[in-house]
Amino acid sequence: MKIGLFILLGLLVAGGGIALFSLRGALATGVQHPDQAPTGTLWAQKTHILAGDATTLEPWQGQVCLVVNVASKCGLTPQYEGLERMYRELKDQGFVILAFPSNDFMGQEPGTPAEIQSFCETNFQVSFPLFEKLAVKGENKNALYGFLTAGGLEEPTWNFTKYLVNREGAVVARFAPRTKPDDPKLRAAITAELSR
Repeated sequence: MKIGLFILLGLLVAGGGIALFSLRGALATGVQHPDQAPTGTLWAQKTHILAGDATTLEPWQGQVCLVVNVASKCGLTPQYEGLERMYRELKDQGFVILAFPSNDFMGQEPGTPAEIQSFCETNFQVSFPLFEKLAVKGENKNALYGFLTAGGLEEPTWNFTKYLVNREGAVVARFAPRTKPDDPKLRAAITAELSR
């Protein structure tokens, strides 16, 4: 009887050890604290197109991407023109601009998805992808922007902050809002990634 109890106790202890080991493994391999930044590549990030349908960024896998938080009522809004020109020039080389409207900076993107779409098409003939309006900074920052800033890059400080992502889906550079699409440093960085 005592031998049976020892065996049962041994099994319980071993089982508890296995459970503890499994818990540690789960914590180490991907059960993230809500404040931790997402991992992986840009392509795995979940989002919605401007019209509202859920999607990922996987359709642009393998392309060099410039991710930009945009707004319709900002002093920098004319950058849409340069962004569209750059997109048309480089898209056949594997380049895309992924634009995310944001109302985080003095309420400069108050429009509905339909209003934003109409504004971009009517005023700037925007043909690059437009996605859902989202928070790009602070405690409510969308997980996509958590990914973009996970490597220590600064959050957007204003509309039209630009993040350059390589063909492997990793963030390689951040450019300030006032960096125009034809800025030589921005263009050189994009050209370098396209040539890899």
